[in-house]
Amino acid sequence: MAQPRGAHLTIAGREVAVRVRKTARARRMTLRIDGAIDGIDLTLPRWVSVAEGLRFAESKRDWLTDRLAALPARVRFEDGALVPLAGREYRVRHREAELPLVWLEREEIRAGGAERGLPERIGAWIKDLAKRELARRAAEKAVRIGLPAPAVRLRDTRSLWGSCSPKGRLTFTWRLVFAPEAVMDYVVAHEVAHLKHMNHGKRFWALVDQLTADAAGARAWLRREGARLHRYG
Repeated sequence: MAQPRGAHLTIAGREVAVRVRKTARARRMTLRIDGAIDGIDLTLPRWVSVAEGLRFAESKRDWLTDRLAALPARVRFEDGALVPLAGREYRVRHREAELPLVWLEREEIRAGGAERGLPERIGAWIKDLAKRELARRAAEKAVRIGLPAPAVRLRDTRSLWGSCSPKGRLTFTWRLVFAPEAVMDYVVAHEVAHLKHMNHGKRFWALVDQLTADAAGARAWLRREGARLHRYG
């Protein structure tokens, strides 16, 4: 796949970034809203020029305007923010006089220290929480199917919730920690099942259903609400 190129369109009076990709697999021009950057992904077949692709995007201006306006509000990691963790909402409470640590206390994410760098400290704490929870679930599910605990790493991917390498390393987006517990559990089950079946055949899906309670419901939630996970931080 060709590396993405950058361009811009003016939508509702502001410049919006457009990531242009050309790929041999594409058979038609497609547009997708990238909620992580308030931008647009434009995918083109190799035989379509970038100029033609941008004219296509321009022709969809009304649709793009509506979709960008429909994005959930961004939630910064700052005092007073409501942040979901595994389906429960926690209020961020910052007290400068307390130690520069982050911890959970009842229904709050408590944070001390200077206001400067607060979002970064809370973000690092949430990523660590996500790593521990995803690794724990992956280890438990791997044991259930007779495999050792897999190596787990985190990334901030925009289009994939998780992946499994040919060597058996699992990668997840840390943003899964903002999803309901059942959704996180499904994504882990999906990738652990790939340790047995590197495909999406019947045996793969049967194993997914053994490893998690509501795969269909979780997939539906991700299609409906997944963009929201990119609006935190």
